[in-house]
Amino acid sequence: MNHNDPDILERLAEEFPGEFTVVDAIDQPTISTSLKQLLAVMQYLRDQAQYRICLDVLAVDYLPDRPRFELVYHLYNPWKHARIRVKVRAGINEKVPSVTALWPGANWPEREAYDLFGIQFEGHPDLRRIYLPDDWDGHPLRKDYPLTGTRVD
Repeated sequence: MNHNDPDILERLAEEFPGEFTVVDAIDQPTISTSLKQLLAVMQYLRDQAQYRICLDVLAVDYLPDRPRFELVYHLYNPWKHARIRVKVRAGINEKVPSVTALWPGANWPEREAYDLFGIQFEGHPDLRRIYLPDDWDGHPLRKDYPLTGTRVD
């Protein structure tokens, strides 16, 4: 791996033994953790490891896999110019802890994941649609959303 925080995975392993897995990635260290551990891992990365910027929060629909959704967080340490990717899986009715208390800039990307995928973020300060009208039916980036945009029953 080519990054400027070479021991971040070892430090995480010491702090959270058995609570995450390392995901193969060629561009930056990547881990996968549970919904239960997400906020603790993120708090550690922000406060102890100095990943002070949340660059993005992305969602992926892996239908028919269970859990169905994967959230991908890209974090940045400006002092070391280092990045880390954190992944977490969530089922269709599971709530994901919001990271907006740690990184206020995650507000809109979490709203985007809610609007387009229907992922619920527990503790989000303003979880409402960001692109689509409030009365829109469904979440258009889900793999089971009708391609024409209208339901055919």
